[in-house]
Amino acid sequence: MRIMTKGRDTKPHIGIFGRRNNGKSSLINALTGQETAIVSEIAGTTTDPVKKSIEIAGLGPVILIDTAGIDDSGELGQKRIARSKEMLKVIDLAILVIAHNLFNKPELDLIKEFQSHDLPFIIVHNKSDEQKAEVNLLDVIGEKYAVPVIDFSAKFPENLEAVVQAIQQQMPETAYHKQPLVGDLISYGDVVLLITPIDIEAPEGRMILPQVQVIRDVLDHDGIAVVCKEREVDMLIRKMNPKPVLVITDSQVFPKADAAVPKEIPLTSFSIVLARQKSDFQNYLKGTPFISKLQDNDRILILESCTHHVSCDDIGRTKIPRWLNNFTGKKLEYEVVAGLNKIPGEMKDYAMVIQCGGCMITKKQIIGRLKPAIDAGIPVTNYGLAIAYVHGIYNRAIAPFTKGKEGEVDYL
Repeated sequence: MRIMTKGRDTKPHIGIFGRRNNGKSSLINALTGQETAIVSEIAGTTTDPVKKSIEIAGLGPVILIDTAGIDDSGELGQKRIARSKEMLKVIDLAILVIAHNLFNKPELDLIKEFQSHDLPFIIVHNKSDEQKAEVNLLDVIGEKYAVPVIDFSAKFPENLEAVVQAIQQQMPETAYHKQPLVGDLISYGDVVLLITPIDIEAPEGRMILPQVQVIRDVLDHDGIAVVCKEREVDMLIRKMNPKPVLVITDSQVFPKADAAVPKEIPLTSFSIVLARQKSDFQNYLKGTPFISKLQDNDRILILESCTHHVSCDDIGRTKIPRWLNNFTGKKLEYEVVAGLNKIPGEMKDYAMVIQCGGCMITKKQIIGRLKPAIDAGIPVTNYGLAIAYVHGIYNRAIAPFTKGKEGEVDYL
């Protein structure tokens, strides 16, 4: 089993693109108000993407990513360009920096890349202190692409507010306003029971991020969150009055939770809750039943979007492969890619893709991660849905989100 790793962040991501020496790094420094990125008159100073977190009014914390020039040269330069373009899969908004009224093939090609990723963007004509933008150029660009075009000087950032306003206007709302995890499923005073095992994979002295996120979401929507370990579920439910309107469990103890929670009480998992909020849930629902069609020697791609210490019974590397092998009775091959590293080989080489809950990355990043598989017709699912399926509780696990919905089908 092959494993690759790299971490990411859940804040909205803004990528800064443009030719070498157009002032991309200077723009970041102007936005942050400090020397975040190295600035030099030598073209190609920025070689690898550089990240900086800042606060933007109305959006909250965002990540700025400085990238290498799109006109870099040589074999190494082409690798830098490719690395910069990889950022298109993870950002929510692009800023194209131009200068000296140069706007032709490199910029046109990059805008095509933006459009192919459905990526909103703005254009900043930098270095206006050296040469102001021609009115005709600004009008043509603005009319053709219907995006903000700002004439700007990072050296004398007097109209920095215009750049900030353009960012605020063009940032997609989904990047910072997220669908509730469970808030739309509960009413004032409803009790939600969370089953959280404390085992070898539980971090010392704290809870894992999905558990914390769900607790906060329940409280934000005026519900009551009750937390227990799997061993206390039977006793607690017998005593609870009123009964919980929803039970959310760690996927690893799904069978135990299914047996302990009365059938009339809705049951799902943290991973499935996350899948609905920040991933392609409908394609997960379509793809999960393909597990029953897996054949000997099929390759399964497991996407784990965070980095963590690997235990001897890791869910992505050990438990899910074991459960899939037992369920299908087939000899399957597995590849694990952690973080957002490049997927090895061709997507068509894989029979199925299994994505983790994605608590550490953005919805845009997960969607971008899954897009090549979906475009290639490769079935996709996630940890929680796959675990529910192989344990025979798939319909129950998705019922809180599909029951009574138009077009509902029996997925088993």
